[in-house]
Amino acid sequence: MTDATRRGALAGAGALAATAALAQQPAAAPSASPRVTLQTKAGAITVELAADKAPITCANFLRYVDHGRYDGADFYRAMKIVPDPLAGLIQGGVENNPAKSYKPIAHESTKVTGLSHKDGTISMARYAPGTATSEFFIVVGDLVSLDADPTQSGDNQGFAAFGHVVDGMDIVRKILTAPVSPTRGEGVMKGQMLEPKVTIVSAKRVTS
Repeated sequence: MTDATRRGALAGAGALAATAALAQQPAAAPSASPRVTLQTKAGAITVELAADKAPITCANFLRYVDHGRYDGADFYRAMKIVPDPLAGLIQGGVENNPAKSYKPIAHESTKVTGLSHKDGTISMARYAPGTATSEFFIVVGDLVSLDADPTQSGDNQGFAAFGHVVDGMDIVRKILTAPVSPTRGEGVMKGQMLEPKVTIVSAKRVTS
């Protein structure tokens, strides 16, 4: 991924991330590796969260899950970087619905967590560091340029990876290749908005 593409991912993810508010830290997640199944209209995607490495981000995601705020939400963006081999990301969430969004959380850099944006990674969308709320994305292909990189200029904090897909990557790829509107979306997001959106019917913890 080029620097320009990375900036596009940053700007596009941030466009639907949190607006100004003080970052807060939700309660820590109780398990080191909880799993969540996103039941979408395209099929089920199960993610395993790295709560031991990214506790703030995982607890935030689980708060949305446990309070049912992702139920009825959508995957609404498909950013295809290259078609062969397929690489890009799909983005979902409540699209900053103020009735469903909590306050932003502190940014957990990949330099601190040790996580990386490899194939199947789930990560938080944001604008500036510390503005992530509800919006998240899942990576297809290895997009390590989304990791924090202190050698880069400008915003070099990357995105907050917090887990990975353990089942349903075929569904992720299906959504990534779904039809998009040629006109919807602003700026770098134009041409990346799914039409129709893919509904997240429910988001539930996996219980043994």
